[in-house]
Parts: sequence; C-alpha cells; structure tokens
Amino acid sequence: MTDPATQRAIEAVWRIERSRIVAGVARLVRDVGLAEELAQDALIAALEHWPHEGVPDKPGAWLMTTAKHRALDRLRRDQNLARKLEAIGLDLDAQEALVVPDFVDALDAKRADEIGDDLLRLIFTACHPVLSTEARLALTLKLLGGLSTAEIARAFLASEPTIAQRIVRAKRTLAEARVPYEVPRGEALRERLASVLEVIYLIFNEGYTATAGDDWMRPALVQEALRLGRVLAELANDAAEVHGLVALMELQASRGAARTDAHGRPVLLMAQNRGRWDHLLIRRGLAALAKAETLCATKGEPLGPYALQAGIAACHARAGTPDATDWPRIVALYDALAQAAPSPVVALNRAVAVGMAFGPAAALPLVDALADEPALKNYQWLPSVRADLLAKLDRRAEARAEFERAASLARNARERELLLERARAMAG
Repeated sequence: MTDPATQRAIEAVWRIERSRIVAGVARLVRDVGLAEELAQDALIAALEHWPHEGVPDKPGAWLMTTAKHRALDRLRRDQNLARKLEAIGLDLDAQEALVVPDFVDALDAKRADEIGDDLLRLIFTACHPVLSTEARLALTLKLLGGLSTAEIARAFLASEPTIAQRIVRAKRTLAEARVPYEVPRGEALRERLASVLEVIYLIFNEGYTATAGDDWMRPALVQEALRLGRVLAELANDAAEVHGLVALMELQASRGAARTDAHGRPVLLMAQNRGRWDHLLIRRGLAALAKAETLCATKGEPLGPYALQAGIAACHARAGTPDATDWPRIVALYDALAQAAPSPVVALNRAVAVGMAFGPAAALPLVDALADEPALKNYQWLPSVRADLLAKLDRRAEARAEFERAASLARNARERELLLERARAMAG
C-alpha cells in the first residue's frame, strides 16, 4: 500500500510532468490517445515501484523513460513496426528508449528545447480545428491541464460520461483525420495559433465568469488557463498575441479576490476594493503587455485583439480609484479593437466606455442600436447595460424592467441574484 507521503509525491510529480510525458511519447507513436494511455502505464508503474524503492532523484525523467519504454514495447509488438519506425524517421527518442535509463536521463536533460517542441506539438494537436470547440476544450484540459474527467465535467456542468465520450471522440477524430503531430508553419501557424489562443481564453473565461451554475467564478479553470498561457508564451516567445493573451488573463485574474463578497456574490468592477487586487499578477500582466507591444513595434505590426483587450485591462489596473480610470483611452482602444475584431459584444463594451467617458446620454443611442443584433438576443448584459444607463438618467421604471429582463436571461445563479437586486433598488 502506498504511504501518504509517497502518494502525495507521485500526485505532485504527475501533475507537473504529465503533459510533457504525453507530448514526448506522442512524438514516438504519433497518436495522442495512445500516448496518454502509455503515460498512464508509467504512472501505474510508479505507484507499484516507488513505495518500495523510494521516489527517484529525477522522478520526471523516470516517468518519461518508463513511458518511452512502454511505447517501444508497443511498437515492437506491432506487425508494422518497420513501417512505423520509418514513418517517424528513426528519431532520437526511439533510439534513446533502447539504452540504459541513466543515459536517457542525461540526454533528456540536454534536450529541454526539444521537449518544449513536443509540448508545442501537443498544444497544437489538442486544439486542432478539425475538433469542435467543446472537444478542444475538454481534450486540452485533459492532456495539458491535467484535470480529471470528473473535474472537467464539474467545471462545465456536464455529466462525466458526456465529457468522457467527448474526449474519446476527440482522440478518435484526430486519429481518423491523420492530423500530423507537428507545429504548423507559415500561414498555417497563424491560423492554428488563433485556435489555440481561443481555446485557452475560453477556458479562462469559463473560470472567470461561469456561464451557468451556482458559482460566479471557478478558480481552478482560471489557474489552468494561466498555466497553459504561460507555457505557450515560453514556447512561442516571438508571437506577440500569445503575450497579449497572457497579459489579458494576468490582469483580469488580478481582480479575482475582489470580484466576490463574503457570501460569494458578484462585485462589479467599479465597486471592487482595489486594495484586494493582486499586484504581482498586475506586474506580470503589464510586463507581458509590454512584451507584446515591443514585438509588434519591432515587426511594424498593429496590436492584435488580445493585446488591445489587455491594454484596456491595463487602464483599469493602473487606476488607483474608479474615478482615475482613463476612459477616453479605453474608448480609443475599443475603437482599435472594433477594427481588428469587430463584434456586437465589442460594440456593447465600447458603448459602456463611452458612457463612462462622455455620459450616459451619449452611450444610450449606441446601446439601442444593438437591440436587433441576433448575437445579443439572449445576452443578459445588453439589457443590463441599458438598465444601468437608464438608471443614471433617472428613468427608474424603465431601468427596473431592463434589469428584470436581464435577470430572466442569466443562466448563472449569482448573476441572476445581482440583477434582481438591482431591479429591486429601482423600485424605491
């Protein structure tokens, strides 16, 4: 039986090294599903050996070597070994797995960059556009986030069997589509990078403001998205939008402790205690934004959508009080964002900024112009924003009706409570 200390050590090592092991094995077998299975075999081996033999000095290398040995065993048993070995070009990993572990460990230590490349391949594979958005989310959280099926199911308010089936189908789709296990190049890289960033930001947003359920935030998803973003920023260091996304997430996450009260109820941005904002995350976010801006300036390129949104978040982060917020600057950034990535939601957010910068009377016509947008038909923040503007104009009865309409559209229980509370305040 595994003693508690060893169990904790195994769990900690596995959480840290899992994605690297899957990535390294996937380069051998060219199959993400099989790579995950072989990585799990290595974990089982650790559970069997470490309680008796002790935790090795290099536990991550031990797991990697064991998983690679399992991969080679699997390839040897395959009748088409020669064809598969030719397909992977007799790469260095296949050769390393045939020699003694100490030598493999030494080579692994010298190949950090190549391991990084493996992780990058895994990220691009898990986020491949051949998969549905839901499948990309689940597979990324499973393979790279290290979340269990049960944890993913809880995060997205789905049943475990549903998530398990989604992951299985995703792996099967990747195998059937013969998606190459590689980092795309040129234009394909830019297209695929957008998919990767979208997945990471969707994970972050679901954690930052849950779309449904009883909780306003799901911190575990926020942390996983931050971790994935930071990993990607290290691996794709010259991609400005990667740093832009990291900046955006760091700056938004810095407000986490101030976004709920003692009872878990939402606290909107302008009412937050800014003394509770995480200034370490703010510094990290501003540094990542500066990196994105420098890369864009060097390449003579405009800031991308994530960097522009990070710039907006930075305006809030730099303001010691709500009144000190540079709202005209935020309006200008939204103007740029509307050019780079136009959408009804961007237009709505710009209207909010216009209202803060130039008054509610200037913003209300902008919001009213969005009333017939199909994408905003069931978006609770459209009537909520309109209600807030009406309240500032002292049109209280209209504001109450709009807050109630917003509450009827809200799927998150905490959001609904907040909106109904604001509606009741309009009755006094």
